[in-house]
Amino acid sequence: MKIAIIGTGRVGSTLAYALVIKQVCDHLVIAGRTYEKARGDALDLQHTLAFCSRPMRIEGCTNEQVKDADIVVVTASVAADGEVLTSRLQLGEKNTSLFRELIPVLAANNPNAVFVIVTNPVDVMTYAACKLSGFAANRVMGVGTLVDSARFRALLSQEEHIHPDDLRAYILGEHGSNQLPILSSAEAGGEPLGDTPIHRQLFAQVTEAGFEVYRLKGYTNHAIATATCMVIEAVVFDEYRTMPLATLFDDWMGIRDNCFSIPVVVGRSGIIRHLHPELNDSEQQTLRTAATAIKSAIISLVPDLVGDSRINT
Repeated sequence: MKIAIIGTGRVGSTLAYALVIKQVCDHLVIAGRTYEKARGDALDLQHTLAFCSRPMRIEGCTNEQVKDADIVVVTASVAADGEVLTSRLQLGEKNTSLFRELIPVLAANNPNAVFVIVTNPVDVMTYAACKLSGFAANRVMGVGTLVDSARFRALLSQEEHIHPDDLRAYILGEHGSNQLPILSSAEAGGEPLGDTPIHRQLFAQVTEAGFEVYRLKGYTNHAIATATCMVIEAVVFDEYRTMPLATLFDDWMGIRDNCFSIPVVVGRSGIIRHLHPELNDSEQQTLRTAATAIKSAIISLVPDLVGDSRINT
C-alpha cells in the first residue's frame, strides 16, 4: 500500500508521523513544493522507524514526482501570511488556484488512487478536486465534519460521563459556520441524548473550537491529522466505517449538485454508500439553508466547474 501526502506543513507532517507510528502502510511518500523540505521530513521519519515494530519505505519528493499511489492525501495550502482568519473561506481563492495546478497532475500520475482532501475550505476544495481530477465522486472525499463530530462527542462525553466511542452524534454540513448537529438521532446505548439547551451550548463550542485553537497557537494539526488518519485506515483496511465526510453528490435528500459532509460508509474503493438519517423538520430546514450557503461558496470560488460533466460515474 502506497500513500502519498501532498503538503509538508504542520498538518501533513503530523499526519505522516501518525501513519508511521500506526504502521498503516508499507510505502509512504511525502511531497511538497520543494524537494528539500519533503526530503527532510522523510529522513526524520526514517529515523523514527528504529522505534517501530516493522520496516516501511519512506521517501520525499516534489508534488510532480508522486506516481502510482493508492491513496493521495492533499494537505497543501497557501499560507495565511499574517492574516487573521475568521472563516476558512478566506483561503478559498488562493487554494482553488493552487488546486487548478496541482490536482490535474496528481490525477494523471495516480490514476487509480483514492483522494483524501484536507485543504480548507474543504467542502469547496473537495468539489474542485472531484471536477478537476475527473475521478468518480466516491474516490474523492474531504475530511469535512469528521473532526467537528469528534469534538462534539468529546464535549458530550464530559457532560454525559459516557466514553466518546459509545456516543452516536453527527455534525453534518459545512466544515465551518454552516454546520448542524443531528440531535434528533443522537444516542448512547439506544437511549436518546436529546436536543437540550446544554447540548446546544456544546455544539456552539464545537463551531468555534478550531478557531480557538488557531487563536491560541496559530494553527491546528493534531485533531485534523488524527481524523485524516482514521479515514486512511478505513480505506487501507477496507473497514466499511461509517463517518461524516465531504463528498460531491448529485442528489442527497433533495439537495442537488453540492458538496458537504454527509454520513457515508468508507472502504477500499473510497465511499461505498451514502446513508440517509431521519431528520426532523427543523434539521431539514437548517440543512437546506446550509446547502444553499455552501453552494453559493462553490459558485463564487469555482464558477467554471459548476455543472462540469468531466466527472466519471
